[in-house]
Amino acid sequence: MFCISEPFTLCASHTEHHRRALCGKQSVWGCFTNTTSWFGRNRGVRNSAFLAGAADAFNSRSKARNLSRRASLSMKLPMSCRADTIGSKRCLVIGGTRFSGVYLAKVLGDLGHEVVLYNRGSKPLQRVPNEPEGEFAARAAMSSTIIGDRTKPDEVKEKLASENFDAIFDMNGRELEDTRPFAELFAGKIDHYVYMSSAGVYLQSPVLPHIEGDACDPKSRHLGKLQTEEFLDSHGLPWTAIRPTYIYGPSNYNPIEEWFFARIAEDRPIPIPGDGTYMTGLGHVADLANAFAAVLGNPRAVGKVYNIQDRKSVTYNGIAKMCALAMGRDPESIRIVHYDPNRVDIGKAKAFPFRLQHFFTSVNRALRELDWDVDFDLLDGLRDSYHNDFLPKKQAGKLQVDFKTDDLILSQVS
Repeated sequence: MFCISEPFTLCASHTEHHRRALCGKQSVWGCFTNTTSWFGRNRGVRNSAFLAGAADAFNSRSKARNLSRRASLSMKLPMSCRADTIGSKRCLVIGGTRFSGVYLAKVLGDLGHEVVLYNRGSKPLQRVPNEPEGEFAARAAMSSTIIGDRTKPDEVKEKLASENFDAIFDMNGRELEDTRPFAELFAGKIDHYVYMSSAGVYLQSPVLPHIEGDACDPKSRHLGKLQTEEFLDSHGLPWTAIRPTYIYGPSNYNPIEEWFFARIAEDRPIPIPGDGTYMTGLGHVADLANAFAAVLGNPRAVGKVYNIQDRKSVTYNGIAKMCALAMGRDPESIRIVHYDPNRVDIGKAKAFPFRLQHFFTSVNRALRELDWDVDFDLLDGLRDSYHNDFLPKKQAGKLQVDFKTDDLILSQVS
């Protein structure tokens, strides 16, 4: 069995203190009575009914291939930040050529805003997977790139001192010194500085989900992001920070879903540390991009932090089975091998793509205050990744998967 948890909806109407008491204690194990079906919200199907229907879907591969395939571009745009609603904005996107910034550039362009990228120029403006050539060409005509190195403060000032922007989207800053030159240069000159932070700043807690305002970990490897949030706040910039959990979707450079797809595709055992019941939060990159865009022109968002992920959270066993479903396979046909990570010797190799702890957040604040909602439930999102990223890479011979660590683990597990 695997579970996907969703915080009780009554939490949205309570104070932060009460929300912590209600949502945190009820959601930590994710196996309470109002857990919804695998197909996500608004589907009207309970788990038992879904299982019965899902079994029929595996009678043939042709049926599996006909499961709905949602392309990356089908996300719903946040209408409140359209150019015809708040006026066309000139937006600087720092980064914008690798993953989340690529999707954000598309969303901002589709909403009618001018997009200016600032990066080292190693890549031109990127297409989102499956984006029609004509739409991309039209968007590219409204975009430009300023080539510069964000790690060189003097170069940032030289390249951008004469530029004017309404908003800055800082997508790849990791340390305070990455952001300081932009913040100092544009202090008092922009309407909004939107920063890509991380839910990894939260201090591990037995009370979940994490909410904005929870204690942060001074030893977190994301400490630089937390320091950047504090700097933006203390210097009086109109700032907002977005804290995603695990981001996934087509073009993901972090092999999260790909890790599972690769093993299932080769009919290999899936080695999962512990008993696989740790719960984690994932969020589709298109939903993340929409959340960033929804901040634009929203005064309620100024000076605040927003968690972003799916409405629900899932166990590691559940991710494996959901990936099987996304691939058109029977989730009961895959072989999961659990092991004690303290009893296997794999050196310094990274054996699993997730933290060995419960790690998920509440997105109630974003749902209340932003014109934003989750468009991709986990199954839809994994199908998107499988059909629009994993399969094309596999067919093109571009997958780079090494099972040596798996084999080392499996050889030590009885």
